[in-house]
Amino acid sequence: MSQTVFIVDDDPSVRDAISLWLECNGYNTVCFEDAVHFIQQVSHTLHGCIIADIRMPSMDGLELQAQLNQMGCKLPLIFITGHGTVPMAVEAMRNGALDYFRKPVHEQQLLLTVKEAFTIDQANTQNHLLKLKHQTQLNSLTNRELQVCALVVDGLANKVIACQLGISQRTVEVHRASLMRKLEVDSLPQLVKRYIRLSNS
Repeated sequence: MSQTVFIVDDDPSVRDAISLWLECNGYNTVCFEDAVHFIQQVSHTLHGCIIADIRMPSMDGLELQAQLNQMGCKLPLIFITGHGTVPMAVEAMRNGALDYFRKPVHEQQLLLTVKEAFTIDQANTQNHLLKLKHQTQLNSLTNRELQVCALVVDGLANKVIACQLGISQRTVEVHRASLMRKLEVDSLPQLVKRYIRLSNS
């Protein structure tokens, strides 16, 4: 997975300085002169983090953040500004920003925050892939296995499930073993946790 620092700032000198500093420290960077151009490039295939100025023409940083949240973009967002106020910083952090820096930015602090952002992005990606895997496993269950699974999670015994579904207790046991194998769970608590998590997603 290739991670990139996306730098969004209308000041070319700031963009270039941050980009050069990060690239000298081994990071890939892509620069955008405004938030509108960046939004047009956003997709769920992007990995890394965003460094954005909070005061920009056309679309400011807070508007960018709102758009990203609406799009379901999980890239960690780091704000920088030369004219930010405390209320703006509070709003940005409440809406999910990872950090907020005043210009001129302390380079080592920014470097540490980018490293943290990449770690968060990697964890988000792994969680997303795991969720997709579990959803695929759930989708592989037959209708009968889904019925049995739901009743098992509700705490019903095999004998009761058999009566409710009009099948033999042995058939319930076969379905139960099959669905647990497909979902790659070894115990009832694991099955309950997996089923509830997927049902609520």
